Amino acid sequence: MLPMADTPLLALLAGSNWPHLFDRKALRAGGDIARGSSISELRIDDSDADTLRLSARVTAPFDAPWNSQIKLHRSSDAPFELDLRCTCPDGGRCAHNAALLLAAAERNTDPVPLVLQAPTLAPVRAAAAVAVEPRAVLTLRTERFGVRVHRTAQSRIGVARLSFDYAGQRVPPDNRSTPQRSDDSGIERARALEGEWIDQLADFPLVPADAVVGLYLDDDDIARYAPSDYVLERGEGRPASPAHLAKVLSRLAAAGFTLEFEPDFPVELMAAPSDWHVDVRDRGDAWFDVKLGIDVGGERIDLLPVLRALLADPGFPREPLPNERADAMWLAAVDERRKVPLPLKRLRALIEPLLEWLDRPTEAGAGREPPPELQLRLPQVAILEELPLKLDGGAGLRERLAVLTAERPPALPAEGFLAELRPYQQQGLAWLGFLADAGLGGILADDMGLGKTVQVLAHIWTERAAGRLKKPVLVVVPTSLVANWRNEARKFAPKLRTLVLHGPDRRELYAQLGMHDLLITTYPLLGRDQKFIKPHRFGLLVLDEAQTIKNAHTQAAQVVRGIKAQRRLAVTGTPLENHLGELWAQLDAVEPGILGSERTFTTLYRTPIEKHGNQARQQRLNRRIAPLILRRRKEDVAPDLPARTEILRSVDLEGRQRDLYETLRLAQEARVQAAVSEHGLGQSGIIVLDALLKLRQVCCDPRLVKLDAAKGILESAKLEHLLELLEELISEDRRVLVFSQFTEMLDLISAALQRQQIDHMMLTGNTQNRGALVDRFQRGEVPVFLISLKAGGVGLNLTAADTVIHYDPWWNPAVEAQASDRAHRIGQEKPVFIYKLICSGTVEEKIQAMQSQKSALAQAVLEGGTTRGLSFSADELAELLAPV
Repeated sequence: MLPMADTPLLALLAGSNWPHLFDRKALRAGGDIARGSSISELRIDDSDADTLRLSARVTAPFDAPWNSQIKLHRSSDAPFELDLRCTCPDGGRCAHNAALLLAAAERNTDPVPLVLQAPTLAPVRAAAAVAVEPRAVLTLRTERFGVRVHRTAQSRIGVARLSFDYAGQRVPPDNRSTPQRSDDSGIERARALEGEWIDQLADFPLVPADAVVGLYLDDDDIARYAPSDYVLERGEGRPASPAHLAKVLSRLAAAGFTLEFEPDFPVELMAAPSDWHVDVRDRGDAWFDVKLGIDVGGERIDLLPVLRALLADPGFPREPLPNERADAMWLAAVDERRKVPLPLKRLRALIEPLLEWLDRPTEAGAGREPPPELQLRLPQVAILEELPLKLDGGAGLRERLAVLTAERPPALPAEGFLAELRPYQQQGLAWLGFLADAGLGGILADDMGLGKTVQVLAHIWTERAAGRLKKPVLVVVPTSLVANWRNEARKFAPKLRTLVLHGPDRRELYAQLGMHDLLITTYPLLGRDQKFIKPHRFGLLVLDEAQTIKNAHTQAAQVVRGIKAQRRLAVTGTPLENHLGELWAQLDAVEPGILGSERTFTTLYRTPIEKHGNQARQQRLNRRIAPLILRRRKEDVAPDLPARTEILRSVDLEGRQRDLYETLRLAQEARVQAAVSEHGLGQSGIIVLDALLKLRQVCCDPRLVKLDAAKGILESAKLEHLLELLEELISEDRRVLVFSQFTEMLDLISAALQRQQIDHMMLTGNTQNRGALVDRFQRGEVPVFLISLKAGGVGLNLTAADTVIHYDPWWNPAVEAQASDRAHRIGQEKPVFIYKLICSGTVEEKIQAMQSQKSALAQAVLEGGTTRGLSFSADELAELLAPV
């Protein structure tokens, strides 16, 4: 025999008495683990002659994997030291370390006897030396159970038969008390250990079968039961069903019993998973697939059906229960018969990031199984990092998303686009390009006045010029913005073939869809025209002022979801006004399912964030939506903006208001022509100005016109547009000045604001307390200040305002600028946005178009009703009075 100092430590360990350091239960369980090949990543480091290091990842049945570490050290002046460590709750002298020592000892075929001293460990009771330790086996079966009194009554009960396994030989228990002796089988029985196993059964609600079945069965039936059969008593001496017995199986397995299942037993308890997986498949487009699985006994089991079943089970605890153990397990159904024990903590950590999709009703249809994988969109790649599992694949997917979401240099529109984009608009164009490259929808949510329309038009033009956008683009807008989109498309992208699907004859235009690049319709018309829209497929669907569909249950919102489009884009300055449900509705319209169902979103995000202030959920929601929303506030891009931005808003006249305008136009045209024929153009100024005034009043509101033909006409397209505009501005916490030259129009606006419950003040020539009103506005007490152009055009300092609206623009640019300067003056710290509301196709638009070239005309029209400086041709007058 080799001297101890020269003997390899592994050989000493193999021949030592280390089993005496463990109690019987740990030693027994360690043997089962070692025999069950539940040890992975075994490392034996004997590079140091005086120190042996062992480590492994050990998985006990129905338990989580633990990391075990053992060190054996010798020195010349001290006894051998054995250091046992494990991450399990039991610490060092556990079944996991016993299994590790058994596995390591088997690696040495020439053990050298060694008595280990372990002063740092509590002394343990010496185990009886046995040739082979018995393994306690419970075999589960189902028996038919007939009641003696009612012979026709049949039920099924669960029976567990106990036996002991000695190295593959099975023997039933007996009542002999001799600690160690051979029996007829030739096996050296360890009766003391067998007795300990039998005693453990007393810790469970199991009773010997003969204690209860004899009360209900005839002698012939009793013969089916052996003395080693146990049943679960459900009360009144009656045994329980197999399903009730199955509820204690995981506890029996955890206690070390080996469970075997007869085919007729309704439940089979599987071993704990040896590994968990997340498999990712990149489809190469905007989609990727995720499969979840566990390895049990060499079999890969799909976890998605298991998780969906758990969520559908009302008994599954989604939140930790009071006094729940950290290592609590849940028996999850793999199929109709098999169940696998899974750690509750890990299950919850796995389900939580995927709830939006796991909790969603299957789209496979009734009677069909859901797909074996989760089908996710590219922006959801971040979810993979939240899963507590080993990731297989997906590296290329993450790299692709990183490239797509990386900050891009500002982009310029393709040649032929006639607008010069500001730097932040170029960045917006680059972001829209990212969406197109990824095949994604999104929300352009810049503040009002930052040019969202021109950015979208630049994107459409650029994609079309590159040949990536071949099908028509459908733009859906509020009625008041039809003219604005049409005019800006003509102005900035005149080569885009634009078709407006509006008006009484629009249905005849649907046959021409394929011949146009840009189609414009309205939300109110979607419901009426859906049968004409539904057959077509569009390259891009643009939803302007998308807050219009913030209620997903409206008809317009439902029709939008039914439109077939390769991509969808929402445009809104107010994606969130009242609650998170509005954001869900708009994002779901452009990327269906990206945030789960409305019900799931409310459960996961709205309620925790709005009612409980849950910051973790808020941060997760931010991560979910970040790649799909671009929002810049005016304050954010102020360095890129001029101190003053002018925005022209076109409004279309409709219905009776349009009819009134046309009727009045014909009458005034005849009147002007008669005056010019009789007196000449130079002497007909008063009649010309009166005719233009009446037409301008119709544009503002028919109630301003003191003619019988105007009575009873309550429609006012411009007033409706103003109210929508004010509602949006107020939601952005803007302070607004509204100018009009007609004090009666201000009265009408004031009445409408009162009906809308919008706080406001009004200043006209009759106002006595101008200073007090100005002070209130400057203090921010009211958001809207209505001002008569003549009374408030000069002499006021209203720097609290950051927005000016000219309801009926003053045609003299200098006078108009003076009014705008009430907000745009020294002391103003924010960019000022100036809106002009113009009725398209009317005298307002035509004078606006002439203004830069015909300053004399503007001077004449706007100088207090006189004809001083009036100088324009008959052709220009005819153009002013032309039909809409």
